[in-house]
Amino acid sequence: MATDTLKSGASAGGLRRLLLDNGALTALIILVIAMSALSGDFLTTDNLLNVGVQAAVTAILAFGVTFVIVSAGIDLSVGSVAALSATVLAWSATTHGVPVFLAVVLAVVTGIAAGLVNGFLIAYGKLPPFIATLAMLSVARGLSLVISEGSPIAFPDSVSHLGDTLGGWLPVPVLVMVVMGLVAAFVLGRTYIGRSMYAIGGNEEAARLSGLRVKKQKLAIYALSGVFAAVAGVVLAARLSSAQPQAADGYELDAIAAVVIGGASLAGGTGKASGTLIGALILAVLRNGLNLLNVSAFWQQVVIGVVIALAVLLDTLRRKAGATPVAGASQGGKGRQAATYGLAAVVTVAIVGATSFLHNDSSSTANPKVGLSLSTLNNPFFVQIRSGAQAEAKKLGVDLTVTDAQNDASQQANQLQNFTSSSLGAIIVNPVDSDAASNSVKAADKAKIPVIAVDRGVNNAKTDALVASDNIAGGELAARTIGDKLGGKGKIVILQGQAGTSAARERAEGFANGLKAYPGIQVVAQQPADFDRTKGLDVMSNLLQAHPDVQGVIAANDEMALGAIKALGSKAGTSVQVVGFDGTPDGLKAVKGGTLYASVAQQPSQLGRIAVDNALKALQGKKVEETVKVPVKVVTKQNVAGFTG
Repeated sequence: MATDTLKSGASAGGLRRLLLDNGALTALIILVIAMSALSGDFLTTDNLLNVGVQAAVTAILAFGVTFVIVSAGIDLSVGSVAALSATVLAWSATTHGVPVFLAVVLAVVTGIAAGLVNGFLIAYGKLPPFIATLAMLSVARGLSLVISEGSPIAFPDSVSHLGDTLGGWLPVPVLVMVVMGLVAAFVLGRTYIGRSMYAIGGNEEAARLSGLRVKKQKLAIYALSGVFAAVAGVVLAARLSSAQPQAADGYELDAIAAVVIGGASLAGGTGKASGTLIGALILAVLRNGLNLLNVSAFWQQVVIGVVIALAVLLDTLRRKAGATPVAGASQGGKGRQAATYGLAAVVTVAIVGATSFLHNDSSSTANPKVGLSLSTLNNPFFVQIRSGAQAEAKKLGVDLTVTDAQNDASQQANQLQNFTSSSLGAIIVNPVDSDAASNSVKAADKAKIPVIAVDRGVNNAKTDALVASDNIAGGELAARTIGDKLGGKGKIVILQGQAGTSAARERAEGFANGLKAYPGIQVVAQQPADFDRTKGLDVMSNLLQAHPDVQGVIAANDEMALGAIKALGSKAGTSVQVVGFDGTPDGLKAVKGGTLYASVAQQPSQLGRIAVDNALKALQGKKVEETVKVPVKVVTKQNVAGFTG
């Protein structure tokens, strides 16, 4: 009896140890099973390939970050370095005619250079890794904007094939991810530099005393991180067919999260490439599955944050329980690890296969399904588009799925891929950038899914209809409004939108065109405030220090205009006239109060309503107009009472 009890206890302890040692893998299996049970669209071949594509950039970045974290460092600059490397490639190849091969080399050299600067500041400058790489994050992003002048640069066709598929089914980004993962695993497990990473992360002083040249090793470690960031940037830009200066913004956090979820410790000394890959797949499965389940993007952030916290908690429990470290393993340990992965694959396939029967007999809903991908929901204008779309969908009996790209072109590409591989009948897209959305729209067109563009068009791809106001015409109208109000003369400032977005470019072009008719109007400053009210307040406060005699402000949206009004104080609506753009509820309230002179209103609710109406017509095979223009209207205190938006 005692023997049986001991065996039972040993068995339970062994299972507990197995789960602790492979916590990330266990979590991935549970996620795959749960998503398979909850969504009939998750297990399709196209969608599983989507998951791989969506994990690719994060995984490649994370492989490089693994080197740094294993050595007890941190690299916050990888997202910006990725954007800078891609921008250098596109700029040199297209603008300056550099051969594509040399342009790719320049991109990689850019990543290495950024990594070496990080390593030098940390190893020789004695800066904390957090501070050094935070500085590089800002420098690299700024250089990307400077080189590109804030606009996307078309990618060379020969490099854009990295975003295609091999044999019509295997995505090249997935192949690149696997290759880079094998390289990372080889470096960590089979090279002197890899062993040095573990030694430095385990005890830097002991590593130095044992003869390891720690400073030079750190240079190499951060340079390697830069190489992987450069490759990730090229892959991301290839997917978007353009180098976006704001691409990969915030991806450094996803990369660090993938490494930590994969079992590495921020204290250093532990970590492996396979764990990092699993961490990246967990994040991709979460986002993909939550998209398919129509979970709000805001709640998605909450869920991912909880997963990261649980991953760190698991690491703590593993250490307390004396679980097997992931720094290295004997041949027998590697054999057991391979067996564990094999067993996990078999169990997952078996259970997932069983859960698939849950969806085999389920009948599809009678209501047509439409997906709406908005560039952001952190802006009242797009919230109104969503409200109008949802109201029209409810009226027409349409099941509407809404996603928020959070002004990230690559995240929107992922969402559109998810829409294409699921059972949606039509797609409505409000592009973050008109160029970056082209490949995703082409894929939907290939799958014979109607696509309606709203507010912004899609370049180099066919959409069934464009429902929009004319941003350029609206910009000209805003310029004429301020020009007439100031009597054709005076000093003004322009608050521009987020650099790299098509809306910011088009409205700025409209402002410039409209002001040509007023030679007496002097634009004393133009600065971006990223469509954000807080940034509008800060930028306007700064500009007032240099130009206290300014008489007018044109803002590329109402949010920035409201920030400018706050900075102007009592001057707003009296000695300084402010014109906004969009006709949001807060903007119209300010117009009514007299602090905002006018807003060029685009009637966003109407945009959403008409987009859904046209999506349903296209889904049913009815004819739709290629361009549906919703007129813009200047709303002032005289006509605001009758304007409904």
